[in-house]
Amino acid sequence: MAFMTDRKRAAGLGSAKSGSAHHWSMTLSSVALLILLPLFVFTFGAALGGSYEDIVAYYARPFPAIIAALTILVSFKHFNDGVRTLLEDYVHGLAQKIAIIAMTCISYGAAAIGIFAIARLAL
Repeated sequence: MAFMTDRKRAAGLGSAKSGSAHHWSMTLSSVALLILLPLFVFTFGAALGGSYEDIVAYYARPFPAIIAALTILVSFKHFNDGVRTLLEDYVHGLAQKIAIIAMTCISYGAAAIGIFAIARLAL
């Protein structure tokens, strides 16, 4: 080990060539959430306390339904990217691969369920 060059010691520990793309994705989803979350709070707040018929009528309008669907979609995408980074940093080996696959399935599944629920209300 004493005769190894610095390059040889660092082999396999360098850049994965996707760090800036991941950072850009997280930045874009953060900015999108910065805009979408206040809109969601105000549109969802207007529907609070209504009866089922009032809620269905409210989400039959396109603006609240689109804001809710976009908020759900972007939130779960941002969640998935963040959890993936956490798992890549702190879990290793086969457990890492299994955890990444499980969390991706859970986050996309939850997003699909949320968008389906909004679609059922809107249509």
